[in-house]
Amino acid sequence: MNLRLNTLAQMVDQGARVADIGTDHAYLPIALVQSGKIDYAIASDIAQGPLDNARDDIAQAGLEKQIDVRLGAGLVTITHEDKIDTVVIAGMGGKLMTEILTAAWQNGFQFNTLVLEPNVGEPGVRKWLVDHNYQVVAEDLIEEAGHTYELIKAIQVKTPVKLSSAEIFFGPLILQTKNPVFYQKWHGQLAYHQKLLANLNKAKNKDTEHIKQIEHEITLIEEELNDQG
Repeated sequence: MNLRLNTLAQMVDQGARVADIGTDHAYLPIALVQSGKIDYAIASDIAQGPLDNARDDIAQAGLEKQIDVRLGAGLVTITHEDKIDTVVIAGMGGKLMTEILTAAWQNGFQFNTLVLEPNVGEPGVRKWLVDHNYQVVAEDLIEEAGHTYELIKAIQVKTPVKLSSAEIFFGPLILQTKNPVFYQKWHGQLAYHQKLLANLNKAKNKDTEHIKQIEHEITLIEEELNDQG
């Protein structure tokens, strides 16, 4: 497995019952079962092709009895009888991710632990977590093959944990560590935001709300980049 999947695997608790939504060849559940970290997982995908790949890899590993393969959108493939306590969703946009979680929530499915890796829209994912009484307990910002990834582990709590605007935007635990990838990512994002703002201001019909949002994000980024300890 690559660094991204290994980091996700580290966020899964010992003995968890896992649903890997949008599974990638079932690499993650296979590795988790083979390592003895978990005994059971569901590998689920909306498309038949990736699911066939997952099924082949699971069979090759001899793990058909421990990893179920299911075809369907999002979390509709999961039943209460599965007793899933940990959901992993990686490699999709944050908006789609929260739509999947919301649909499950509305159907009475609440999962104790979420391990998430949105490839865009990370602040929206953190806002969803706050709004649904989840606390971010682990985060990592990694770089692999020219891409940066934010990985988030959250658990359900009884008392809501509020996050500041900066914590929603960057990640509360990512902000605490600010590893080298943080500065690499956000220097690049600052340049992107500044160019975007210039283009928005050139438009004949200015989108004032969008402009205000980008200005706010630029301020957040500049504050964190200037605060290098």
